[in-house]
Amino acid sequence: MNERLIINHNVMNQQVAQALIRLCPFSAFEWQDEQLAINTNCRLCGICVRKGPEGVITWCQDNEEAIDSSLDQAASGQWQGVAVLADTMEGYLHPVTFELIGKARQLAKQLDQPVYVMMAGYQLQQQIQQLKNVAPDRLHVYDDPIFRHFQTDTYTEAAAAFIQSVKPAAMLIGATQAGRMLAPAIAARFRTGLTADCTALEISQEGGLVQIRPAFGGNIMARILTRHNRPQLCTVRYKIFPAPVQEDDDTCQVVQEALPKVLADQQQRAKHVRSQVLSVSEKPKGIDLTEAEAIIAVGRGLRSRKDLDMVQQLADLLKAEMACTRPLIENGWFDPRRQIGLSGRTVSPDLLITIGVSGSVQFMAGMKGAKSIMTVNTDPEAPICGLAHHVFVGDLYDIIPSLISQIKNMQDITQGGPEICQIQRRPEALPLQKT
Repeated sequence: MNERLIINHNVMNQQVAQALIRLCPFSAFEWQDEQLAINTNCRLCGICVRKGPEGVITWCQDNEEAIDSSLDQAASGQWQGVAVLADTMEGYLHPVTFELIGKARQLAKQLDQPVYVMMAGYQLQQQIQQLKNVAPDRLHVYDDPIFRHFQTDTYTEAAAAFIQSVKPAAMLIGATQAGRMLAPAIAARFRTGLTADCTALEISQEGGLVQIRPAFGGNIMARILTRHNRPQLCTVRYKIFPAPVQEDDDTCQVVQEALPKVLADQQQRAKHVRSQVLSVSEKPKGIDLTEAEAIIAVGRGLRSRKDLDMVQQLADLLKAEMACTRPLIENGWFDPRRQIGLSGRTVSPDLLITIGVSGSVQFMAGMKGAKSIMTVNTDPEAPICGLAHHVFVGDLYDIIPSLISQIKNMQDITQGGPEICQIQRRPEALPLQKT
């Protein structure tokens, strides 16, 4: 049910309008061209209805189709199953697609419902085989030259046609460049909610999708539900969930979809597709922390920028990429593409070493997928120490030079470590591999 306010213009005059403007605490009323209007500041608090001039502002309730979120597939609700939007920008199947399929299978198993994958592109035979190997129940393919290059308008029409046909209860979208453009367009088309950059997904007792992400600067973890609209939409970053093992599987049903009518008709297409791709040039490959096997991340524990040379020596010895926390980006010490965290990159390297990092919620959400984590910190109670497998407690200006020296001498740093610090090994610690 949608609620909105209706203005009775038959009894409206400037005096009444000024009274409402003064009454509203959110400055939601505007007097323009001899008419009163409600702007986007309105919070539907109802003060203008209860305390304003009688009969001037009234409530209006629009009834919408009820959503049946029952777990029972035999229920009357049409919205069933978990769908994944495959990211095939410029023909490249982004690895986040496989991670989302793995999570969708886990969620759908709890609901005893199917997993769908929707993919649009051109000449997708290879991509079809790759997706069949991770075993969704059905793969819906829109294969046409119009999808050769990514365009928000064309891909939105394909996604809309898929949703209208299949009616999935939830749809997972990768938080890639394409996904971040498509997800809001799909949400607006179906007048449903959208949660961006989720760090976890669960199923509620009622069978709804619980979309979890940090809020209020990471001080709380918000649990968001879309109770009355479908599909339930969310975007998820790369490297948040593990990818399923790919196997030869013949159970996946591939459905070759026809081009949506709005795109098949030339006249309609001209109205709905507002841009045209004239040429495509490959962007030079830049910094990509998401694929790094070893990363050294530094934080505010470093006293000055010149101390980065010392850390770079360690990174060179380990063949690791340098990364940082947000304060060092704000200080201008690093390229923003080297930031780890919710406002930076999400990584899951084989080895992650943090130096002078306390461990904010935002930072740890971006690196908790690392297979082996070492941290150098003076405070053994710092949040990062609770996540690390190996903790070097001491001054980094003593520890790092000693580590560099021992690595140069090809000594195993996990067997005793530098004498100038205390090493804490967590019970669940993973053994570090000799580099």
